[in-house]
This record gives sequence, structure tokens and C-alpha cells, in this order.
Amino acid sequence: MSPAGGPQRTQPPPVARGVLPGQRRSPGQRRSADGHPLPGPAPGAGPHRLSLLAVLVALTCLTRLPSFTTPLWNPDEGFLATQARMLAAGGELYTTVVDRKPPLLPWLYQGAFAVFGDTSLRPLKAAAVLATVTTAALLASVARRRWGERAAWTAGVLSVLLSVGLNPEDTQAATFEVFMLPWTAAAVRYADRRHWASAGIAVAGAALTKQTGGAVLLPVLLLLARDRAGTVALLRLLVACAAPIVAVALHCGAARFLFWTVTGSASYASVDGAELRALLRAAGGTALVCVAAAPVLAVLLHALRTRGCVVTAATADLWVWLGASAAAVTVGFQFFGHYFLQLLPPLTLLATAALRGLRFRAAGMAVALTAVLAAGFVAWGFVAERSELAHARKVSAELKRRTAAGDPVLVWGMHPEDYWLADRRPATRYLTAGFLTNYSGGRGGVRTGREHAVPGSWPRFRHDLAEHPPAVVVDDSRGKPYRPSRFPALRRHLATHYDVAAVVDGAVVHVRSRETGSVRSDR
Repeated sequence: MSPAGGPQRTQPPPVARGVLPGQRRSPGQRRSADGHPLPGPAPGAGPHRLSLLAVLVALTCLTRLPSFTTPLWNPDEGFLATQARMLAAGGELYTTVVDRKPPLLPWLYQGAFAVFGDTSLRPLKAAAVLATVTTAALLASVARRRWGERAAWTAGVLSVLLSVGLNPEDTQAATFEVFMLPWTAAAVRYADRRHWASAGIAVAGAALTKQTGGAVLLPVLLLLARDRAGTVALLRLLVACAAPIVAVALHCGAARFLFWTVTGSASYASVDGAELRALLRAAGGTALVCVAAAPVLAVLLHALRTRGCVVTAATADLWVWLGASAAAVTVGFQFFGHYFLQLLPPLTLLATAALRGLRFRAAGMAVALTAVLAAGFVAWGFVAERSELAHARKVSAELKRRTAAGDPVLVWGMHPEDYWLADRRPATRYLTAGFLTNYSGGRGGVRTGREHAVPGSWPRFRHDLAEHPPAVVVDDSRGKPYRPSRFPALRRHLATHYDVAAVVDGAVVHVRSRETGSVRSDR
């Protein structure tokens, strides 16, 4: 009887999250996001997770071994290294040290140089190993929550294997996408667990590493809507996302931060006149991803045709994540190879979902074939030709021979690693000629000219040269569309103040006129 004397009313037991109506959860039983039983009890999973983490660390170290075989893999590493030295010497980001990227990675390079010295990128390459392991572990965590322990192992291993499935200069370098991906994986993981503030911080971290990382906000918002979390949760997510970005913008100068990361790159992002080249580059990058992931893509396509386990409400956020990442790869229409790395986390989880529909042996065979392909990409990393690095070493050696340690120098080219290899101070804030000419390898020279330069760059460039007259100027254009002969102001400056002293592997070395008796050049 109730205290009031009426009949006793029994209340139905609360339904645990993940248990479907009419079902009971047995002791230790877990269920996936779509209500299906997960193999194995939740308690005691710790040893399995530690074993998986150990495997991911070992596998990542193996697949990233080529990273440590060369001092630099691409100009982005050289740019970041030079940028970090300038910041350490008192430079101010987005004022005397400029780039189109957000500040987290330059700051990471600067911090690593402060701790380990600035003559080697090996500490950054080790950090890239850690970033790759972190991404894989976070994706494994998402898969474990949704589909169980076997799926966690599949997702973690696939993440590492697919991470090397592009040109080695794109996958083995310690650059933006490698350090952006852990943030994106963390954002989805936290959102999957209703930790909205943490998810927002992770979205901000991704966007502050590279702008396109912010695309992960779309699947996070979908998870919030699917969970019916409400207005308070949405506000927590958005405030947690906005606060770090606003704080960084205020620290760097809001107007400068906005200009360099968003509004100042209109010409650089335009595809006018280079549509076919952009299409070919997009096709090339997509083809490499498809080759690297061919076995699991075949399984995924089969699951799509049969409308299997990859076409459910539980995977909708993963498809949105993949679509948002594809849009992010397309932004700017440059289609550099490393852009395609952003596709891999959602593709990994979707492939994991598809492999669940196979028997253990068949799924294992698909993963094993992916491992064989990954081994091929790793082998490519050991034998890849590094002709541009050899060229940069020759130019930097010449710079070092002709200048003293404190002398400013100017390299008119697209390889800022020359400054870092020579250990010489750039005479200007613009570390590549691309800022002043809009030249980009992704465009093949289309829309190259002073009229397409970053707004306001030429007056600041002239100021830099007057403030820090370079002891040596290297014209490293080698006949490309940004050669000095196409820019009268630069051509006159070289003819007036400099003489040709040498030609090193196609790069023309100019020294100040008072230091040589050679005939002046009007190159």
C-alpha cells in the first residue's frame, strides 16, 4: 500500500542508454549506438586497450620511419622551421612573420626549437608520430563505443595504415594536416559522448591548426541534433569553440589574424584559368587515396550496394564528416596531396563499419591487403627522389659561404628551407615569392603577377629591403613565371644594387655591388 492508503503503484525500471525498448541489459553487456549487442563485457577492457595502444605505437613508428631519413620533406617544413626561428628572434606573427595559416603549428615548432634546438626537425617528426598515434587511438575509441573491441582494433590499425597512402612528401612531413587530425578525431569522440564543451575546444584546435579543420563542426552539430541535447548544450559547444579562436585572434591582433587566415587570400584561392590543372590534381590525389584504401573501399562499396551496416542512422555523422572533409579539401582548388589526409579519419570509421559485415577471416584479409599496400608506400618513402632538397642544399651552402652569421639574405623563390639550411636571417617577412606574385605550384603559373599579390605586400617588401638590405639575393625562379624580369621594381633594384656573382644549379646569386667587381646584371 502507498502512504495514502491507495494501491501500490510500481514504476518501470529506467531504460539504460543504448538499450532498446523491451530489452534488458545483462550484467556486463554493452550495446552499440544502433542498439546491437557488443561482444565482450565493458569491465576488464583495460588490458585490451593497452595492447592496442602498444600495437598502434609500434605500427606508426614503422610506417613513419622514412620521415627520419631526410632533414626536410617539403617546403612547408622549411617554412615552419624558418618561421619558428624568426619568432624566437623576436618576430611578431602576422606582422614581421607572415603566413596564410593559423598559429598553432608555428608555435609548436617554436616551442620544440626552444627545448631541443633549431638545427634538426627530428623532435617535430617524433611529435608527428605521436599525433598519428593519437588520431588512431581516438578513432579506435569511437569505433569501440559504437561497435565493440574488434572494431576498435580495425579502426586503429586502418588509421595508421591509411595515413601513409599518398606521396611520401605529403605523408611523412611534420606539417599541418598531421597535427590537425587528432583535433578532428577528438571533436567527434567527445561529441559522441555528449561532452559538448570538450568537442567545441577540439573543433577550435583543429581550426587553429589549419582553417579547414573547422569542417568537423558539421558532424559534431549533427550528433548534437541527433541527441536532442538542447539549446544549453549548443551554447556550450559554440562558446567552447569560439573562445579559443577569439583569444588567439586578440593575442595576434584581430584584424591581422582575420586578414592572414581568411580575407587576404582571394587571389590565391581563385581557380580562374587553371580549371583543368585543378581537376587533374584532384583526380591524382583521389586516385592515390583509392589505391591505398582499395581493399577496404571495395568492402565499403559492396556494403553501400547492399545497403548494409554503413547506411544507418548511426553512421550518418560519419558520412557528413566525410562530405565536409571533401569540401575542405576542395577549398582553394589547390589540391596539394597532403590536403587529402583530411579524408582519412571518417573514411577509416566508415570502412570499419563496412568490415563488420564480413566474417573475421575476410575482414582480416582486407586489412592485411591494406597493410601490404601501406608497406609499398613506406618503401616509396625510402627511395623517393629528393631533387629539390639537393638543390636547396647547394643554394644554402652558397649562401652560407658568402655571408656572415648575422647577415640578412633574400631568396626569391618558393623554397624557404634555404634560409633554415643556411642558418641565415630572411631580409623580408615574405618567405616565398608567392606572397608577392601569387605564384603557386598548384596553379602552374596562372594568375601570376604583381596585381595578384597579397594586398599591400609590395610597399612592405620595399620597406623590408630598405630596413634590412640583404647581403646576398638568390634568384631561384629558374625561368618560372615569377622571375624578376617580369617585375620591373625588383629588376631595377637588382640592377642598381647588386652584381651577379655565381649561378648555382640554375639559381642566380647576386651580391651587393661594393663586394664584387663583376659587371652589373639587369636580370
